[in-house]
Amino acid sequence: MTPETLTIALTAMLVDALTGWPDALYRRISHPVVWIGRLISALDARWNRGGHRIARGALAVAVTLGAALVPALLLTWALMPLTFGPVLLGLLAWPLVATRSLHDHVAAVARPLAQGDVPQARAAVAMIVGRDLDDRPQPIARAALESLAENTSDGVVAPLFWAAVAGLPGIAAYKAINTLDSMIGHMSPRHALFGRVAARLDDLVNLPASRLTGLLFVLAAGSRRAWRVMRRDARRHRSPNAGWPEGAMAGALDVRLSGPRRYHGVESPEPWLNEDARDPGPQDLLRGLALYRRAMALLGLALALAL
Repeated sequence: MTPETLTIALTAMLVDALTGWPDALYRRISHPVVWIGRLISALDARWNRGGHRIARGALAVAVTLGAALVPALLLTWALMPLTFGPVLLGLLAWPLVATRSLHDHVAAVARPLAQGDVPQARAAVAMIVGRDLDDRPQPIARAALESLAENTSDGVVAPLFWAAVAGLPGIAAYKAINTLDSMIGHMSPRHALFGRVAARLDDLVNLPASRLTGLLFVLAAGSRRAWRVMRRDARRHRSPNAGWPEGAMAGALDVRLSGPRRYHGVESPEPWLNEDARDPGPQDLLRGLALYRRAMALLGLALALAL
């Protein structure tokens, strides 16, 4: 990490926290992650067939990484020597951070749920999770809290970590890998082989940020229980990384997370985190959002102090 790369990360975080990605801008130029997704879809359609699917998937990863890295490296070469070069590069990195949009998506679930409008909350949570949900408030709150915890790592802390380590190329490479995993890294029959390299690479690049996110939640909560639950239960999660922020969130709020859920009518028997605690309710989701805001304030402060 250097003062320049830390400036890139801090600039991207502050601009995104203040503005998000404006709808008018999205309508005009879409979003860089959407551009990456279109490339991945094209590679999936063309190469995910026949034999040697693991090798073909690895090649798709390499092509996608190249498409993200080459422009980022050229822009860094052109802009970094300028007086305000790191700030300009931070503005270019801004779309790759989801500080504001993550909060807004979860708040869109929390507000109607707290007001008793369960159907509206269920419609909002369907925008961020893929599991089957009924009209009970507790499973909706649990799904939204788990999404908040996991995506704090994947959508905010990990991009900023790699921006702080390697500037615009670092955050661009991370978002390419993370988008690859979300599109082809799941264990469906179609992608079990083709997406294997993408899934393993995503696990690797998310490892440091997942632990850091859990620590941020622990510090923001000021809770020894959050630390104990995270340390005890994180490795029980199906994901090698998601258990750390989810475990810290569960301990901080004294609720249980993860656990069994259904996808397209099929039961998935996931283990609980903080199993002996109660199910989360609407007010716990509001508390989770407050914890998220405090954790993000700590992260911004840490970046500023490191400069």
